[in-house]
Amino acid sequence: MPEVIIPGPEGRIEGRYHIGKSATAPIALLLHPHPEHGGTMNNKVVYALYQAFARRGFAVLRFNFRGVGRSQGSFARGEGELSDAASALDWLQTYNPNASACWIAGFSFGAWIGMQLLMRRPEINGFISVAPPANLYDFGFLAPCPTSGLIINGDQDQVVPQESIKKLVDRLSNQRGITIDHRLLKKADHFFTGRIDDLVEQVDNYLDKAIGKPLAIASS
Repeated sequence: MPEVIIPGPEGRIEGRYHIGKSATAPIALLLHPHPEHGGTMNNKVVYALYQAFARRGFAVLRFNFRGVGRSQGSFARGEGELSDAASALDWLQTYNPNASACWIAGFSFGAWIGMQLLMRRPEINGFISVAPPANLYDFGFLAPCPTSGLIINGDQDQVVPQESIKKLVDRLSNQRGITIDHRLLKKADHFFTGRIDDLVEQVDNYLDKAIGKPLAIASS
């Protein structure tokens, strides 16, 4: 899990990078929760998703948004963080020019940023959106949503009501050619406390259907 420093709009971006298993390995970018509420690339959900993609042979990058950890800059209400994500994806693509696919996954605030990046980067083939804060941020930009993906949340989420996410899922599912796999994890709160393994099981199940079984078991 090499530490990497990526050039970003506000200076350096701190990241952790897992090298893919082949020259054509698919790539995945992971986005963490809100920087002003303790979100970092070491968040348990983000780390678990990172490992899930790594086990499949992906080249995977997780990083700290500006002002978090050793990343330079300060919180910029989402606009700057979107620029950080775009820079991180540029870096990931530079080191994997022959990647066979491109995925993005985000948790909470990171899910909102990830969906915005999805709209701007047509090379992204799929997404995983964990507990997207549809009650706190406007997701109206997904018109239309450019690709299919997974949305997953807990039925005891104390931050984002189920109804808000269901409205988002219903709106996206009505778009032609888009399939949104929505999974509601029982007895799970916003942070999936004590349910990380169950979350990963659902993500693995979805990825099995979307892209096939893991290519290899990654080292820890």
